Formats: sequence, structure tokens, C-alpha cells
Amino acid sequence: MYKRLAFFLFLLVISRANGSDLGITGIIDVPSARMMNDGDFKISFNSQKIARVTNLTYQATPWLETTFRYTVFNPSNPNRNSSYPDGLNDRSYAAKVRILKEGKYIPQVAFGLQDILGTGSWGAEYLVASKEIANVDFTLGLGWGRLAERDALDNPLSIFGGKFDNRSSIDNEIVGGTFGGKLRTSSFFSGEKVGVFGGFSYNIEKLNLTLMAEYNSDSYLRERTLNTIKSSSPLSVGLKWSPSPNLAVRLSYQQKNQIGLSFSTILGTKKIDSWKKPNPSQSLLDMHSSEIRTYKLNINSWYDRLLFDLENSGILLRKAKLDSNNTQATIEITNNRYILTADAINRVITLSEFHLPRSVRRLNIIINEGGIRVSTLLYSRVSGNLLSPNNQFNTIKILRSRDISEPTNITIYRKRFFGISPDLSARFQLFDPEQPIRSQLYLKVNSSAYLGKGWSVIGSFAYDIVNNFSLNRLSNSVLPHVRSDVNEYLVYGKSGIHSLYFEKKSNISDDIYYRAYMGILEDMYAGIGGEVLYQPFRSRFGYGLTLNAVQRRDYKRNLRLMDYKTLTGFLSIFYASAFYNYDIAIHAGRYLAKDKGLTFEVRRTFDNGFSIGAFASLTNVSAKDFGEGSFDKGLYFKIPFNGFSSQNTKRTFSTYIRSVQRDGGQKLNDFTGRLWFDLRNTRYDSLDNNKNRMVLK
Repeated sequence: MYKRLAFFLFLLVISRANGSDLGITGIIDVPSARMMNDGDFKISFNSQKIARVTNLTYQATPWLETTFRYTVFNPSNPNRNSSYPDGLNDRSYAAKVRILKEGKYIPQVAFGLQDILGTGSWGAEYLVASKEIANVDFTLGLGWGRLAERDALDNPLSIFGGKFDNRSSIDNEIVGGTFGGKLRTSSFFSGEKVGVFGGFSYNIEKLNLTLMAEYNSDSYLRERTLNTIKSSSPLSVGLKWSPSPNLAVRLSYQQKNQIGLSFSTILGTKKIDSWKKPNPSQSLLDMHSSEIRTYKLNINSWYDRLLFDLENSGILLRKAKLDSNNTQATIEITNNRYILTADAINRVITLSEFHLPRSVRRLNIIINEGGIRVSTLLYSRVSGNLLSPNNQFNTIKILRSRDISEPTNITIYRKRFFGISPDLSARFQLFDPEQPIRSQLYLKVNSSAYLGKGWSVIGSFAYDIVNNFSLNRLSNSVLPHVRSDVNEYLVYGKSGIHSLYFEKKSNISDDIYYRAYMGILEDMYAGIGGEVLYQPFRSRFGYGLTLNAVQRRDYKRNLRLMDYKTLTGFLSIFYASAFYNYDIAIHAGRYLAKDKGLTFEVRRTFDNGFSIGAFASLTNVSAKDFGEGSFDKGLYFKIPFNGFSSQNTKRTFSTYIRSVQRDGGQKLNDFTGRLWFDLRNTRYDSLDNNKNRMVLK
């Protein structure tokens, strides 16, 4: 033992943030106290003899790192299956919290949970410190659970009571599956012993290389008991190459018995720039009189000039009013192109400078988002040129939404708005024990038409190109199969109608909005329903009500329906956090399988449109009746196309990732609490945070 401790101390006297095999920022297998940059999203793939691990890691705040992990144990055994002793496919979650930031003389300190929700196969907790000196980053930590299997000390938490002395049976954690997705709070930081782990990483900046070595207090008792490996050394070494700041490849020799290979890539979701200079377009002022007559516009009308230039910029001018003395103008606009509403307002103000009468001193801009008037911006010019963005005295105030009474100008569209957009799309079903990745590549044709008076018809059709979904794993749910038969739709309805419904959005009052719809609402359900949202002006709280009467669709995704009918409804409370752009929602009500309970939802959304979140539903369905996973939970992603396009666009791709698809706690997709999230970009807090951006050139 003394020789091992001597080697361990040698490591400490001889990293920058690296990703461990388990997705946690660390060295090779052991965690460190390091964090990624706020908002970073990392995907890593790690392969070794013990396991093949896929990790999704997100830096949720500057001090909180979260990981979703999928592990295929003993991947090299050709005979592995669910009945083989080490044939486990495991889904688990991890989190690490920074409690002390590094200073000149003090290390960075963090604690973490290696397996919060899962079978417990990776069950461990830790307290760890890291200190950087020149190009070397040192790490030293104490570990519980798996990290207390070697050279252990007495658990210091025992002084707080006997509950910290006993940990769940090791026999349960060896095989895995006992906890089945349940919270394991009773075992956190418990056990008679704690282990000591640590190591270092040395960065060679000129070569983009990092050398690393570690001492691991996990003896891999589980894998040795199941004969995946015969023995395990605490020592591991590795070499990481980073050809770019967001990409890393690591080769390691671990536990003196296996070679490890790791790939990771990082997307800085907070750093994606949404600002794009509008593409030059022809202004009405630059056109010849013959061209102007073609558009039937009056070049002497400030409204016609502004209407033309705004539409070329992707902004709809609905109506306007100029007061009797021409000192105040009010216009109502809809942003169809800019991912950030502040950028659309910037464009409106810039073009208004050219077209509004010179006498105007105040401009009211009413924001109409998809038929709902959300808020009004008052732009005031105190001195200088009319509506000049460079005038330091110009101000913007955010006011309640309003309607224009007796407008002096109204845009009448003789042709209804109609849009169609074909896209290549993909659908994934991840982490199925029988086949970890199922996917479909298909052509998705989206269309919408505005019918007037707030009504629209919306539809999308999917045409299959490549599809490997199958019916090999039929549902064994004891609940009504409201979701677990989804593969039936993806096999028998490879191509078909995704949605086709009528929808109306509008205001009941300045602070109350509604959405009504009927038709084919999603892949599996058709029906009728509505949503109401009460969002008091300047309040961070919102309150919603959703009611839906639905019927299951035929597997072929045509116009036919099945017998199953149900009524779902939810009362919702929303909160817009003042920190880190988080939205929190709680939905209480009745689900598709007629179970009742609560759904907790949290999302973080950046100004560039990227959004990431998590959700969990707890209902009156027992863990046994729910089946694998114990309760419904998963992740949410929304990726804006704007960051990858040369032009401004509001188009996004959004998806939910569940660890397993079951029937308990299931809602209609995108038809519960959607108004709050759809209108997020036009809320008071979002607009207030970006007021300066509205007047920058």
C-alpha cells in the first residue's frame, strides 16, 4: 500500500479540463474539480474492454455540470445478451457541483454524483480538488461507492450518524438493474470506507497534446466478479490530442489490462452568434416608377415605402396609425425571419428612420407573434436626427400589448399567406437494449397557410428514405399503449401524414392569450383542444390551462382512426428565472394513459435560439406498472438553423430524448404549455435584456 501511495504522491508533485470515460470532466476514469465553459455541450464516445460508453454532458451553469450516459458493458463479448452475467445496457445520469473556485493559493473544489438515476452499476460519489501550476493540473479526491474499493479510509461522514455507514448491497450493484431508474438517495455518500484517488495532466500547448496519469480507487469489483476482466491495477496513463479547441482524441492504457480510445466534441451553445447583417435588398426608393406601379404602391406614402422594405427584410407590417399632429406613430409588426426579436426591432427602427415623417418623435412598435399581440416598444427620440440609432439620448421602453384603434393604414392581403418547405429530416430512437440506435432519414414537407382572422392551417408529410425501425421489441406495458407502440407507426407508416390541423392564436386581453386547434395533431393522435396562458405584464410567472380530446391514429398514418379515445388536461405554472435564462414549468393533470400526476420541466434558452432542458413526470402509476425506467424522464433540445445559415432564419429543429419510451406520464407532443415557450423571445425579460441590441447598427 505504501508503494502505491508513494506513486500517487509522485503524480501529485509532478490538467486542464479533460473529459473522463464517464463523461464527467476529469482525467481518464477519475473525476476532477474542473468544469467546462458555461453553456458547453459535449458528446463523447469511449471504448475499452470493460465497457463502451456514450455521454452527453452539458454545463448547465458555471458551477453545475450534468451528464446523461449510456453504457454497453462487456461490448467485445460476441455472446453478450440481457441474460449474460455482464450483458447489461445501462442508462444513467450524473452531476457535479463546484463549491469553491480556484484562487491563487487555493484549489478548485467540487462534489459529484456518478450515478443518480440508473441501475447503480456506476454508483459512486466524490469530493475532489484540482490546482493548476504552470502547465500541470493536479487532482486529489475522496470517493464513496465504487470509488471506495481500494486503499480505503474510514468514512468521515460517519460522525453525522449511522445512516452513512451502510451502503446498498454490493450484490445488487454488481449485476445492475435493481434500482431501475429510481433515485438512490439512501446510498449517496454512504459506506464504511472512502477511497483516495487522483492524478495529473500536463499540457503541451505547441503540439496540442496533453499527457495524463491517474490513480483510481475503483478496483472494478463488479467487472472482476462477472469475469469481464481478471485483475485491475489502480494506475492508468493516457495521451490526448486536440486538433481544434472543440475536438479531442485520447488513447489510454488503463488498469494494466486494456487499451482505451476516446473521441469528444464540444459545441459552445452560448457562443453561437445569432447576429447577421441583413442581406442587401432593393428599396422602394431605388426602384423605377414602372416597377413601383407593378407592385401597386404609392412612393409618396410613408406606409407603402415602409411596408415594402420591411417585407423584403422578413418583417410583416400589419397596420399603423399616425396621430393628427404627426408627432407619434404606432405600427404593428410580425417578425418572420429573425431568431432574436431584438434584431427584428433593430431592423424596424432602421427602416423607420428613412420612411417615417420627419415630425415623428415617438414610435410605438406592437409585436404580433403568430396572431398574438405580446408587447409594445416605445422608441423615443429626444434630440438629433429622426429615430437615429446613434443618438445616445434615444430610449426604448417596454409597454403592455395593445391594439391600434382606428388605424390610418391597414395591409390587406388579397392572396393568403402560404408557405411550403421541404427538408431532409432524421428521427432517432436511442438506447434501446436490443439495438442502441434506430433511425430514419426522411423527406419532411412542411406547409402552412394563413386563412385570415387569426386562423391558419398547418401540415407536414413525411416521405421515408432510409429506415431501420423494427417490431423486434414489442411493448409489454400493462397500461394502455399510448406511446410504447410508436414503432408500429414507424414501420407500417414509414411515409405518411405527420400533422394536418387548423389553428387559431389570439388575445383574450392584453395579458391573456389563447391557442385553439383541431385535426391531426401529431404522429399518433388526432383531436381537438386549446390552451390559455395568463402572463401578467413584467411578471416572471405565468399560468396556463390546456385541454385536449384526442383519438389514436391508424398505424399507417393516414386519415383513419382507432378506437382508443381519451381526454387530457393540465394546469401549468411557469417561472422565468432571473439567472442563466432558465424557464421552469410544472404541469399537473391527466395524461394520455389516463394516469394523473405532475410533470417538472426546466429549459435553458440562449439569445441565439439554442435551447436545452430536462423533464420528469411522476404519476399515480407505480414503478412496477410503469416498467423499465420506473418513471418518464428525458432531455429536450432545440437547435436553431440560424447559426449555420448565411441568412437570418427562425427555423429550428427540436427533439426529445428519452432513456426509454413507456406509457406512463405521456402528453401530446408540443400541445401542453407550448405558448409560454413559443412566446419566450417576446417576453418582457427577454426584450429588456436586449434593449441595447435594438438600436445598434
